[in-house]
Amino acid sequence: MSFDEEWSAARSTAAANVSTRLNSVPAAPGPDGGGGADLELDQDRIGEVGSEAYELHTRLSTDGRHAAASTAEAAGALTREGFASGAALLKVNTRWESQLKTLVAACANISNGLNYSLASHGKEEQQLHADFTASTMDELLK
Repeated sequence: MSFDEEWSAARSTAAANVSTRLNSVPAAPGPDGGGGADLELDQDRIGEVGSEAYELHTRLSTDGRHAAASTAEAAGALTREGFASGAALLKVNTRWESQLKTLVAACANISNGLNYSLASHGKEEQQLHADFTASTMDELLK
């Protein structure tokens, strides 16, 4: 059997076995099978995640750099002695610093973003409550 014939047979077999499967969330129990509200904001859980991100940011900012000076010193000593591993160690240290800065910034973005979301959601809730007072609802229903 030639390659073209074998390839054609493989494509035909694959085409015959194609099916589509959609990923979905299982329906929650209830009269309509739906899970209730479209958006649910659990402020306690979001606050916990934000606090953990802030704590991780703080710890990474200090603990992530505790070996920077000694690593740079070791890299310099190895380079002065003619070892190629000195330059490699310096490169690893530089990459570590770059990745650490990225991770610290990401933790700050998560913490700040969640704090903003909580504050923004609270303001929106207050505005909605003010907009839909009983008198406003009476006017809308007339």
